[in-house]
Amino acid sequence: MKLLASTVLAALLVLPAFSDTIPITLDIVNADGAPDGFNRSMVTANGTYPGPLITATKGDTLVVTVNNLLDDPTMRRSTSLDFDGLFVNTPDSFNEGSSFVTTCPVAPNASYTYTIPLVDGQAGTFWYHSQLSVQYVDGLRGALVVYDPDDPLKDLYDVDDETTIWQVGDWWHNTTLPLLAGYVATGIVPVSDSGTFNGVGRFNGGPEVPFFVVNVVQGTRYRFRIINTSARNVFTMSIDSHNMTIIETDGTPTSPMSVNSIDMLAGQRHSVVVEANQPVANYWINAPYVGGDPTRNLNQNATLSRAILRYQGAAEEDPSSPMSLGPAGAELNALVEANLRPLVASPAPEADINITLNLVVTAGKAQWNVNNVSYLPPTTEDFNVTENTFVLPANKIVQVIFPPSIDDEAHPFHLHGNNFWLIKSNSSEEINTENPIKRDVAGVGSTGTIMRFSTANPGPWFFHCHIFWHFQAGLATVMASGLDETRETVKPTQAWTDLCPAYDALPADLQ
Repeated sequence: MKLLASTVLAALLVLPAFSDTIPITLDIVNADGAPDGFNRSMVTANGTYPGPLITATKGDTLVVTVNNLLDDPTMRRSTSLDFDGLFVNTPDSFNEGSSFVTTCPVAPNASYTYTIPLVDGQAGTFWYHSQLSVQYVDGLRGALVVYDPDDPLKDLYDVDDETTIWQVGDWWHNTTLPLLAGYVATGIVPVSDSGTFNGVGRFNGGPEVPFFVVNVVQGTRYRFRIINTSARNVFTMSIDSHNMTIIETDGTPTSPMSVNSIDMLAGQRHSVVVEANQPVANYWINAPYVGGDPTRNLNQNATLSRAILRYQGAAEEDPSSPMSLGPAGAELNALVEANLRPLVASPAPEADINITLNLVVTAGKAQWNVNNVSYLPPTTEDFNVTENTFVLPANKIVQVIFPPSIDDEAHPFHLHGNNFWLIKSNSSEEINTENPIKRDVAGVGSTGTIMRFSTANPGPWFFHCHIFWHFQAGLATVMASGLDETRETVKPTQAWTDLCPAYDALPADLQ
């Protein structure tokens, strides 16, 4: 299978002299695990769910070697790795990890090394996951944090390390091949069995797996980095008796905003500062979720999705307060996305190009359409209609308009390799061009959403729904900008060039 990007991408970047190189080895292996008490085979990085934490410092270069050792036929055997939220400059776009757009998957018993310089001074909270079909549903996902020694908000917190990372995600007991077959047969998106907090969860009728414990010391301020690694579910985060001050959204430092509840769509990230200013005790961290009709999976009980905030000196026991879904009524001070502001205010540039994207599902089928086209991966080097590729000039500002819809499920649209100005959030009717937040995942749905992005960083960038069941069903586009500039700039390695022929030669059960 040849891919669209194979005519666009070329040339290995010379590593910047000032950066440290961070070597990382990820063995992609099948491993048995029971995150919520139900034992199953998983797709993992280095045998764990979530995968190992990747950390770096602003300006470093990640050198991630993936060894594909998958052998379980109930799941996909090839793999590909995407680094969600990281900026990827044009010369490095062949290492961006989007299957059949910027690269081909890594075959079983093969290896590939992704070299990703951290560019444009980017720091913040990110994550990595398989970008092949819905494979990351089976467990291949993990946190990636880029620290900034000069963080302008560092005076607001005392602790920011590997103990302050929260990964929430949806979890299924069945493997993805039969789940996907059921979706294709019925048009009904699979409903998760449970939710996990740092890899730990519970389901109805299942064993009482000990809740994950977050340890704190009274009087200390913590920067908690929250990542929704779901393939579908929206998580609502809160902590009993504590406020959260948002200071980062999808890698963008924000003007501090105090809330006590945050809705997070699949792929979204926030950093929050929490002060341990309550009496020494145990407190619930609430992480309930929604994602489809729970009556379709009786294992699901969103109230069981939680962790424990344990003060030093408190008994090693569950909180005495009842489990709840978090603040409600007059006590609720929830994040309204439209109210987010960047720490450094700047207006959004005026748009040069306007694109309207209408999202429609085909009734009774596992098929989503964008402007009447359901995305399919390319099978030739030409731009076929089913690739849903928008060819754009370099160095322009593109405005994407998602009109209001009657769909009751917000679609978290994610732009690869770049981010965008969120001109109109789905959470409000407000149009904000003066100081909009920049992020890389935003919900589109009922009230309409408007985004603007720059094509000053040319390349074939995936732009898709991060509900990966919808993504697999065609809810995706490619924003291919500055193709002539990309051809001139990019020169892939021989190892990259070898990926497609190796994948094409595989029998279907190994792809």
